[in-house]
Parts: sequence; C-alpha cells; structure tokens
Amino acid sequence: MTETIHYDVVKKLDRIEIRQYPAVVFAVVENHDEDSSFGLLFRYITGENKTKSRIAMTAPVITFEKIKMTAPVITRKNYMAFSVPSTYTEETVPIPTNPEVKIEAQPKRYLATLRFSGRTKTTRVQQYTQELLTALNNHEFQIKGEPILMRYNSPFTPGFLRRNEVAVEINEIDK
Repeated sequence: MTETIHYDVVKKLDRIEIRQYPAVVFAVVENHDEDSSFGLLFRYITGENKTKSRIAMTAPVITFEKIKMTAPVITRKNYMAFSVPSTYTEETVPIPTNPEVKIEAQPKRYLATLRFSGRTKTTRVQQYTQELLTALNNHEFQIKGEPILMRYNSPFTPGFLRRNEVAVEINEIDK
C-alpha cells in the first residue's frame, strides 16, 4: 500500500479542510516539463541514488500551479516533488546521483485544501484553485505561498476514481 503524507484536519469550511502537516522530506525537480520531472524522480526512487536504494513511492505527487489571476501574476518555476517515506529524515534519505534531483525538508505547516476527482486539466485545476482562494479570502485567512496541486493516484487510474487536491499554505491558525 502506498504511504500517504499524514495530516490532521484542524478545521472545516464547507468543502475546504484546514490541515496541519508534519515536517516532510521531499525529492524535488525544477525547470523541467511534467513528464521529464516525473521520469527524473522515478529514476531516483528506483535506485538512481548514492546507495542504489529503492525508495517506496508515496502520495501525493505535488506540483506548483501557475494560476491566472489579476496583476501581478506570481509564478514559480516548473516544480514537481515526491515525498519520501516517513522512515527517512533529511540526514538519512539517499542522496541523488543526478544533480537535477534535490532533497528539500519542509517544516511543519498548515495547508488549506479542496478535494476533487477526475483528470487535472488546467482549466479544472484553475477553477478549484480560484474557489479555494476566494473562500480563504472570504474567511480572512492569510495565504503564505503559491497554490499547489496534489495528485494521489497513478496515471493509469480512471479519472472518476482519482483523488486530487488543490492546496495553499496559510499562516498558523488558532484551533
């Protein structure tokens, strides 16, 4: 069974969940298209690392989304991340042999999330992201980062069975 990043739901706003995530270690690729990024990360977890270790696949796969909004538009470079299993720390995770793959430690944080099923076509992701950002604005949450897309299933999973979420980091909240 695929390990999923653990989180605690600390608040609900209709369909939106406010979650607290623990510190997580990610393998990250930037400045490549989605297929290339996935390939680089897949090769890393299947042994393209200094110890030649196979690392279990985890969920979700995370990408930053470029969302069309009013000016100024702030975007981040093409980005894809796999979380490594929770048995690893930043000190014990196998070191990538490909310099395109980096290891990043993400500290504990709060994310506001909105779940949806189906395929992650750009227009659908933008629609759900806008819904999330509007709701957070209406509830006066302070957003700390850029929206991300979290995909939990294999590309071979039928669209109607797929679990996807758009999310954005927010400031710590009072529980």
